[in-house]
Amino acid sequence: MRSTFVGKYLSKLYVQVLIAIVVGILLGHFMPELGTKLKPLGDLFIKLIKMLLAPIIFASIVVGIARMNNVHEAGRVGLKAVLYFEVVSTLALVIGLVVVNLFKPGEGMNVDPALIDGSTVATYTQKAQQQGGALDFILNIVPNSVVGAFANGDMLPIIFFSLLFAIALARAGKTVEPFVDMLDQFLHGMFGVVRIAMYVAPLGAFGGMAFTVGKYGIGTLLSYGQLILCLYLTSAIFIVLVLGIVMQACGLSLFKFMRYIKDELFVTLGTASTEAVLPQMLVKLEKLGIPKPVVGLVLPTGYAFNADGTAIYLTMAAIFIAQAMNIDLTLWDQLILLGVLLFTSKGSAGVAGAGFVALAATLASMHKIPVEGLVLLLGVDRFLNEARAFTNLVGNGVATVVVARWEKTIDMKQARAVLERGSALPDESLTDAASGTDSIPVGVLSKRHA
Repeated sequence: MRSTFVGKYLSKLYVQVLIAIVVGILLGHFMPELGTKLKPLGDLFIKLIKMLLAPIIFASIVVGIARMNNVHEAGRVGLKAVLYFEVVSTLALVIGLVVVNLFKPGEGMNVDPALIDGSTVATYTQKAQQQGGALDFILNIVPNSVVGAFANGDMLPIIFFSLLFAIALARAGKTVEPFVDMLDQFLHGMFGVVRIAMYVAPLGAFGGMAFTVGKYGIGTLLSYGQLILCLYLTSAIFIVLVLGIVMQACGLSLFKFMRYIKDELFVTLGTASTEAVLPQMLVKLEKLGIPKPVVGLVLPTGYAFNADGTAIYLTMAAIFIAQAMNIDLTLWDQLILLGVLLFTSKGSAGVAGAGFVALAATLASMHKIPVEGLVLLLGVDRFLNEARAFTNLVGNGVATVVVARWEKTIDMKQARAVLERGSALPDESLTDAASGTDSIPVGVLSKRHA
């Protein structure tokens, strides 16, 4: 009976990933040379999921909007999503700014900027320069080539093209329904591939943690303990207070929601990337009672524009570098920093390390804090990345719930039942939702769940 009990829990993905993370930390600590050689395991899993993202995002957005049968409704959902993203991510930036000024984790380090070798962060600064300003950011949303955007996995251009294509299909009406159905079936095939890929998720988490601890060592956690503690504490406060209140306003429990997506949360912790769980999140949110059109539009867009964890990290990291170098920033300087971050924090798209590039772009545009100060974060960035990826994932899940509740399209009875159970209900309606057979327009759903 005990073996059956143990086997039941060992078969769960989140348990396997958690064990893999612990074993990876131990191996990286006691056998650092071997640990650093295991990086390809983590990279392989991320690469495996990334090869599926472009077609999944494209098909999810196109099928979702095309089945709304109303372009105005799609525009309304998108507008509400962007409005929510801006308000919450701005709040995250402000919270990060307040906490880092209160605790001052970089104070006392007394780093001389003249002694820093900036060559180690040259790759990040070059990428930051390529991003350019706000105008360049907007221009880069439009791809030079649709094929090139899919080949390179550029999320923003893919989302932009998907939106245009979906609107065109929605306006075409019933004549294109067979094509939309075909795209829907293609999407299910892709989700099947994702389920196969998730078998190696524990291996990816093991390799990622073994490499991180093996290369940078547990000692890095101690020397930068105050910064790490500040970021993790701030992220926890943001999740519990801000997102908790938001979910409560929606009539749902945040903690039950986090329990529902625990597999995805542990995979995110192990891989430090939310991209690894985007396909599963699409399915789980739909099974929660949110219509496919809303999930397909809001979640992928949130990955690009709603990085709450990255927002917290960027403000804290920028001020940390200034404090470490004894650079005095006035209130006006910090408000300018906040304004710049409103632009540079967008478009990170869940990629591990993208926040580091965004930080380089922020410092380069301000000319107040030396970009070379990024060197101070190199050894600890991976540990920080796990906190921001975790927060990003929870934030985007909550954002999808909020927009669906705002639109009055979420089935609250189903959502409460699923969250109470901790997993999708064995119900035909859920089976239909998972298989994509529901083609009910959002407007009809609004009347049903109003």
